[in-house]
Amino acid sequence: MDDIVITRDRDDVEMEDDEIDRLKKSASKRKGRGLARSEVLRGDFDELEGETRPGGPQKSIEGWIIFVTNVHIEATENDIFDKFSEYGEIKNLHANLDRRTGYLKGYVCIEYEQYNEARQAVEQANNEDFLGQELKVDWAFVRPGKKPTSSKRKERRRGRSPSPDSD
Repeated sequence: MDDIVITRDRDDVEMEDDEIDRLKKSASKRKGRGLARSEVLRGDFDELEGETRPGGPQKSIEGWIIFVTNVHIEATENDIFDKFSEYGEIKNLHANLDRRTGYLKGYVCIEYEQYNEARQAVEQANNEDFLGQELKVDWAFVRPGKKPTSSKRKERRRGRSPSPDSD
């Protein structure tokens, strides 16, 4: 095994063992978290259109996807489709079924083509009663960053609770 031939771009190059060892030593291994700091992941990447504020909804490749939880297990795809088609044209509806029971697992992904239709579904169907259960509806994808805090929520105090004497 004195000579090893490496073919690259149709040019035959002959190398000695010591040259191959030298190349192997000079090559850097890229593996795990260290790859994030490499030049490979730096650069300009395409971004999808949509809201750009941190914590806001993010469009997927094909459309705006919402995630619906607390769906009654005996609900059918037709029931869900009828309920959420009130807000706009549904592009795709994905309901996972339990293999053992054949019933719905309790969550559904719904995709809308238009942002306004998906936003309307999130705002209006959230906390709404559906077959005896209160639905929870939110965006499936959000932009990285802190979600904007709502004025309705109070800051939760950490630490000791106030004493009964203080008002």
